Amino acid sequence: MDRTSSIIGTERIDSVELGRDEVARYARHLIMPEITLEGQKKLKASSVLCIGAGGLGSPIALYLAAAGIGKLGLVDFDIVDRSNLQRQVLHGTKDIGRKKLDSALERIRDINPHVSLVAYDCLFCSENAASIVMDYDLIVDGTDNFQTRYLSNDVCFFLKKPNIYGSIFRFEGQSTVFAPHLGGPCYRCLFPEPPPPGTVPSCAEGGVLGVLPGIVGLIQSIECIKLLVGIGNCLIGRLLHFDALKMKFSEFRIRKDPRCPLCSERPTLTGLIDYEQFCGVSRSAEIGTAVPTVSVEVLREKLSSGIPLTLLDVRELHEHQIARIPGSRLIPLGELASRMSELDAADEIYIHCKTGGRSMRALCQLRDAGFTKLFNVEGGIHAWSDRIDPSVPQY
Repeated sequence: MDRTSSIIGTERIDSVELGRDEVARYARHLIMPEITLEGQKKLKASSVLCIGAGGLGSPIALYLAAAGIGKLGLVDFDIVDRSNLQRQVLHGTKDIGRKKLDSALERIRDINPHVSLVAYDCLFCSENAASIVMDYDLIVDGTDNFQTRYLSNDVCFFLKKPNIYGSIFRFEGQSTVFAPHLGGPCYRCLFPEPPPPGTVPSCAEGGVLGVLPGIVGLIQSIECIKLLVGIGNCLIGRLLHFDALKMKFSEFRIRKDPRCPLCSERPTLTGLIDYEQFCGVSRSAEIGTAVPTVSVEVLREKLSSGIPLTLLDVRELHEHQIARIPGSRLIPLGELASRMSELDAADEIYIHCKTGGRSMRALCQLRDAGFTKLFNVEGGIHAWSDRIDPSVPQY
C-alpha cells in the first residue's frame, strides 16, 4: 500500500468539534499540515480496540489516548504482577494484585479525560470476539499468545477491520498491518497454523528487554494514527523487524498467500475457532493426560521420604543462579539430548522448569529415548515458591 487512505469518512467528522482545552492539548498536532484540525477531528471521531493491557498494550493505550482517539476499548482479564512492572508501564507498584484494567483505566483517564474508555474484563475468545470487535474502526493486537493472535486476525478478516500486529521476544520485535480487505495479506498468509504445543518458548521462559515493547508498541500506535488520519505509507504488505542489540531495522515484503486457509479464494476456514494454547504452552486436557504430572506438594513429600529420585532442572544456568530447589540437578533443555547418559533410567525422574512448559518438552524427549519413570512438576519452581518455600525468589 503506497499511500495510506483514511478509514474515517469525511461525513463522520461533520458533527465533531474540539473544545478549548482540546485545541490547547492537541496544538502540536493541529499545526502540522499533515494532520491539521481535520485530522484531529478524525482521531476524535475514531474508535480503536486494544487487545491486551500488558507490555505492548501499555504504550499503545497511553499514546493513542494522548493523541486524542475518541473511543478506546481495552480487553484484558489479568492481574498486575510484580514481574510485569519491568515493561508494562500502564501499571505501578501500588497496582500489584489489582486487575490490569482497573489500573490501566485510572492511568489513561489521567492522561486524557476526553477519551471515552470501554473495558472488557474477559478472555478474548471465539464466543465474544465478533461482538467486541464490530464496534471499532480498527484493532491493535497487543497480546503475547498464539490463541489470541490467530483469533484477532480471523475476526478482523471476517469483519473487514485493519489488524495492527506486533510481537516481541528477548531483544527483537516486529510489526505490520494485516488488512486483506485493503489488498494486503493476513497473519495466516505467513503462518497458516499455530506451531505444535511446547515448541515455542513462552513469554515467561524466554524473557524480553523491558524497553522493547515500548518501541514496537509505538510503531503500532503510529500505524494506527496514519490509518485513521490518512497520511504516510502504511505497513500493509511490509513486515518491519527491529533488532535492539544491533540497533537495526529491517523490512520484508509479505504477500497474500493464494493458498491461505482464511483469505484466499478457496478458504478452508470459514468461522472463528479457539486454539488451546497460551504463550506457546498447551493448556489442553489431552496434553495434560499424556504427560504424567505431579504437584509441588507431592514433590515435597517425595523429597522428604528419602526415596532415591532425580530432581531435574531444565532451565538455563542464569535462571538456576537466581533460584533453585535444593537437591535439583541442572541440565538445560538445549543440552538434554547430548547429556541423557548422565541420567539413570532406573530412577524416578521429576522434571521442573520455571512454570512447566520446558519440563514438559524435556519429559517428552526422555520418554522418546526410552526413559519410563518420568514426572512433570506442575507449575515449576514458580509454584514451589508460591506454595512450598516463599524464600525461593520469583523472577
